[in-house]
Amino acid sequence: MDDLSAPLGQKRPQRAAARWLGKLGLNRIPVTPIQALAGGLGLAVGAVALWAVAVDDPLGGEPMVVVAAKTGGANAADPAGATDTKGNARRYDGPPPTAAQPSGAQTVNIIDGASGKSQQVVIPVNPAGPGSSSNTASAPPGDQHLLEKTRHGDVPRIGADGARPSTAYARPLAIPPGKADAPRIALVVTGLGISTKATNDALTRLPGPVSFAFTPYGHEVDQLVGRARQAGHEVLLQAPMEPFDYPDNDPGPQTLLTSLTAEQNIDRMQWLMSRFQGYVGIANFMGARFTASESALGPILRETGKRGLIFVDDGTSSRSLAGQIAGANNIPFAKADVVIDNVPTAAEIDRALGRLEAQARERGIAFGVLTALPLAITRVADWTKKAEARGFVLVPITAVAIKAKSS
Repeated sequence: MDDLSAPLGQKRPQRAAARWLGKLGLNRIPVTPIQALAGGLGLAVGAVALWAVAVDDPLGGEPMVVVAAKTGGANAADPAGATDTKGNARRYDGPPPTAAQPSGAQTVNIIDGASGKSQQVVIPVNPAGPGSSSNTASAPPGDQHLLEKTRHGDVPRIGADGARPSTAYARPLAIPPGKADAPRIALVVTGLGISTKATNDALTRLPGPVSFAFTPYGHEVDQLVGRARQAGHEVLLQAPMEPFDYPDNDPGPQTLLTSLTAEQNIDRMQWLMSRFQGYVGIANFMGARFTASESALGPILRETGKRGLIFVDDGTSSRSLAGQIAGANNIPFAKADVVIDNVPTAAEIDRALGRLEAQARERGIAFGVLTALPLAITRVADWTKKAEARGFVLVPITAVAIKAKSS
């Protein structure tokens, strides 16, 4: 068909396009199917890159868990020492008072201390506030004369009669007949409260002398603390402290930081201490950088001692100065001799328990710590059933800390 017999307008776009390509020299370039496929993939990659730049969702795709917390926390998105949009440092006035906290939620990205996995944690505000009946119906109330009211809620204190929370909430030390000289072992399970299932597993399987350390963020943390106390377990509050890779590794809201002043950290600590009541002391949650700084850790340990509490170091950081500071200030203190599930396999957990036994026989007393991993709880629960027959006595954590102070 020649140009005279062809329908009008059919060939003009093709001829014009051919002339345009000819000017660019592209009409001589052969295009193979592989090249066409590569071009399509390039377009797809470009589209994804454009979407990533345009969409503001840095945590997209990460697992989420919803965890309740009580009113009174500072805005986790506006931490102390942050800067404004012009780069100027803002004044830090501490977390807002409980009554001033609006309804809503806080979202942070934390590392689960038990699994090591990163999680986006949404912490809804409870309008009832700390100490509300909805949160504490099943929890034994703290002794009122051992509580001090602060703008964040009630926190522990030494009573006017000299009574200390570390003794008032301690489990009575019961040594079986004929076992007065038997080697003693204290165990602490950490990371409880966030996972109700893990906490219930520990409550069901572990005997009363085993002490429980709770983080302040759990959905029903005060009910779980109440159940633990009713079952005879001593309770510790785990205070989130700055690790070396903070903020990539974030323990959670109100983390104690080396970049804050002593006053700011103590204010944060009071927020943490108001989350639940009935604990005998404070334990670190992470905190390798924080516990290595005397200027940061010292005021926190002195505040702990001033309020009649013990301090427990979980033994995960060799740089920790907690023992030196506690000794210099006459603060009841205990540091784990063995991290039982440092290598979370059945064989290694059993070997760690063997090392704990050896230290108890050698020194008369030893202290082991484990996280709330199901395997660790299972192995330790099985071990506790045979401990007495093997010549050991299980004791609560205060038996170790109080002895350390008096020795």
